[in-house]
Formats: sequence, structure tokens, C-alpha cells
Amino acid sequence: MQRLIAILTTTPDKKTAQLIAKQLLENKLAACVQISGPIESHYTWNNQRKTAEEWQCSIKTQAHLFNKIETLISANHPYETPEIIGIPILNISKQYADWIKKETTIS
Repeated sequence: MQRLIAILTTTPDKKTAQLIAKQLLENKLAACVQISGPIESHYTWNNQRKTAEEWQCSIKTQAHLFNKIETLISANHPYETPEIIGIPILNISKQYADWIKKETTIS
């Protein structure tokens, strides 16, 4: 069985999140991209505490596509070090899993 994952990334604005979602879907790298926001992120960058308003993308895909997705996000992202985290999907309904596989397979 092909492994499925959810990839999380954040962007500084909704427009960037929408651009990444559009490109992922057009390239059949994702079956679904959910955009949530704005969210408030707290982090340390260059030894300074920061707070930023961001938009989060939750990307449903197959694990073997991670590297291609990472490349696409990095190429379209304004951050020097964007968040790109792949989380294994351990439990999923068969119908939803089949749909993800169908939408992320190039025929």
C-alpha cells in the first residue's frame, strides 16, 4: 500500500498560500490543500523572539511526492527557511485514501 502523508507549511499571506495550492493541484502533487488563517505564529529567528500572522496549508498527498512538493514550495515561498513538515497518515478511510491516490497519480 502506498503511504499517504499530510504536509504542513505556512505562508506570510493568503495569496502565497493560494498560489502554492493551485500549483500543487495543477501538477497532481496533492489531492487537497486546505488553507487556514490567519493564524498567529510565535517563534525565535536569529536569536530574536518574533510574532507573525501566517496562513497554514495542510496538503494531502502520497509520501513519495514529498521531495517534489518541497521543491515546489521552496521555489514559490518568500521565507528563507519555510516550514515544510510531512506527517504520516496512520489511519484513514479507504474511500478517502483511494481518492488521494487517484488525484495524485499521473496517467
